[in-house]
Amino acid sequence: MRKPRATAATSGPDGLAPAGDVAAIVAGTHGDSFAVLGVHEAGKGFVARCFVPNAEFVTAYTLTGKEVGDLARSNDAGFFEGRLSIRKRQPLRYHARNAGGDWWLTDPYSFGPVLGPMDDYYMAEGSHLRLFDKLGAHIIDHEGATGVHFAVWAPNARRVSVVGAFNEWDGRRHTMRDRKDTGIWELFIPDLGSGRPYKFEIIGPDGVRLPLKADPFAFESELRPATASVTAPPMAHEWGDEAHRGFWQKADPRREAISIYEVHAGSWQRRDDGTFLTWDELAARLIPYVVDTGFTHIEFLPISEHPYDPSWGYQTTGLYAPTARFGDPAGFARFVDGAHRAGVGVILDWVPAHFPVDEHGLVQFDGTALYEHADPRQGFHPDWNTAIYNFGRREVVSFLVNNALFWAEKYHVDGLRVDAVASMLYLDYSRKAGEWIPNEKGGRENLQAVSFLQKMNKELYGHHPGVMTIAEESTSWPKVSRPVHEGGLGFGFKWNMGFMHDTLEYLSKEPIYRKHHHNDITFGLVYAFSENFVLPLSHDEVVHGKGTLLHKMAGDDWQKFATLRAYYAFMWGYPGKKLLFMGQEFAQRREWSEERALDWNLLDFPPHRGVWQVVRDLNYLYRSRPSLHARDCEPEGFSWLIVDDRDNSVFAWLRTAPDGNPIAVISNFTPVPRENYRVPLPKAGEWREIVNTDAADYGGSGMGNSGMVAASGEGGGVSATVLLPPLSTIMLEFVAD
Repeated sequence: MRKPRATAATSGPDGLAPAGDVAAIVAGTHGDSFAVLGVHEAGKGFVARCFVPNAEFVTAYTLTGKEVGDLARSNDAGFFEGRLSIRKRQPLRYHARNAGGDWWLTDPYSFGPVLGPMDDYYMAEGSHLRLFDKLGAHIIDHEGATGVHFAVWAPNARRVSVVGAFNEWDGRRHTMRDRKDTGIWELFIPDLGSGRPYKFEIIGPDGVRLPLKADPFAFESELRPATASVTAPPMAHEWGDEAHRGFWQKADPRREAISIYEVHAGSWQRRDDGTFLTWDELAARLIPYVVDTGFTHIEFLPISEHPYDPSWGYQTTGLYAPTARFGDPAGFARFVDGAHRAGVGVILDWVPAHFPVDEHGLVQFDGTALYEHADPRQGFHPDWNTAIYNFGRREVVSFLVNNALFWAEKYHVDGLRVDAVASMLYLDYSRKAGEWIPNEKGGRENLQAVSFLQKMNKELYGHHPGVMTIAEESTSWPKVSRPVHEGGLGFGFKWNMGFMHDTLEYLSKEPIYRKHHHNDITFGLVYAFSENFVLPLSHDEVVHGKGTLLHKMAGDDWQKFATLRAYYAFMWGYPGKKLLFMGQEFAQRREWSEERALDWNLLDFPPHRGVWQVVRDLNYLYRSRPSLHARDCEPEGFSWLIVDDRDNSVFAWLRTAPDGNPIAVISNFTPVPRENYRVPLPKAGEWREIVNTDAADYGGSGMGNSGMVAASGEGGGVSATVLLPPLSTIMLEFVAD
């Protein structure tokens, strides 16, 4: 329902504004300032009206510098009006004076609107796919002047103003034009440039002035604890990543090697004084490290603006702004470009499931539940004390879909890992009976969230074919990574949370008990190809008292290191893309904290260096051997060799692909070496030992097969007799008949 608002009455023959309108402008309560201020017809001529607090005299000029009239002060608060010697409506500049000096300002109310009827149409329909070019703050040239165009959606507000130091945070000075049909408010402020903090002052439908709001479409923000949005210059980065993007646009990512290094940008490394690295400093250190270690992608925990460091970015207040913690937005663009030039992709954690209730953010944005549901059974998240987006509102869906497109287009990101998808899909997620509202069919599925996710994936893949989406989804929801036209959600990949849980549970058991939990390892292959999976060993496993991967392994220190090395090789040989959280590649001992850098000194110690070397070598093999990656998502690339040797805790399987030699992966998860262990193999001939996690160079005991084993067909069926080192994984690649 649209709210009533004050509008200007027609001016009298002398062109003077009615006293009630003047009083409303001065008080900041007028709902349609453009009907009063600016240039208006009066009889056969024009008058100008302006509100310039602290001025005693005001003279009007054209933008070319021609004087066109003195304006009289009709209200001591600073309201001026007077006739003009102009023949057509045009923008004006004012020369204001008082006893303390003089200053110039260009009248924003003398300019026409920037947005047009087609913008209104597509915005109202919720189908506008370039909202980020229209809403927010944009430096533009408009009707002969350069300035900033502001636009914001606040359909239930009585009045919206742009405030900042440029107008002494006075909400009366730059009240915005209400486009009425769409609920969009806009204002062009001439002479304003980049780097200027601003917020929106909003009077809600009940007449109450709200806490100042940051811009939902802000492209830059102040560094916390400050919370203002900042006018940003147009993106001017000259990209040099054509080769990288061209490759992925043509590739089928399911059949490419994808090995992801998950990074919290604020704690990977820090300066000596403990402060954050800038994007340029991160680029100089992180990109070469990732290249050297062999990962194909960096995945950042959310880098959108967020007020609270311990949220790790998952409670974002500025979805369109790279956080100011690491510098300006251009720095992030340089980082992505630098990564691409080095052959490394960049994936962002993206959070469309919920948002924090900080008063400067989206919550009760125009005095109503605008972005969130009004009913807490739908709009409040009990786990995180956050607000849940209203996926049934087309403007909210458009806001989020546009954000996904924004990161792909403006910053060339290679993918979005969508956080907390399960919390979006189920209306009763973390809720007891009576604490949730069923869907229209009486079920627990959030049909509106399903529709949103499908739309987001369709638009992102449709407009940016080289980009992938990855769902963090922990339930058995079907077809998460299947196309929308097949009834799926449309994601490219899904995190395999079952793999992470089952394998870590198994390896936390003392080796003598593992034979009783053999199915923890084998069960995963029952569903391994039901989705396009990423195998995640993520930050969630090394926080909140969970320790580190090293400490999750059973046994003494030697056994922990040996088991971790064997686990990594097991995982790199297992079907699915790979993800490892920072620090785990060198067996970080301390649990991760966002407050400090990783313990890089550990790389000076051989056991830790050995783990890093294993990961580095595994990444190289994974990328260079099609059999290890080209059929990650297809059952044709996997077959068991040994599935039921629970007494020895041995597992063996074969990885194959059309363009690669077959590779056997064999894990021994006991500290007992298995000599003369017979492994069935598909071909007779020589099989090279390309990985042995027990190698002395890695910190192991040095047991192995001298680099080669021979498979023969004697005794019915082809097999080889091998030595399985203790707590190890070996890989054998067929090389010759």
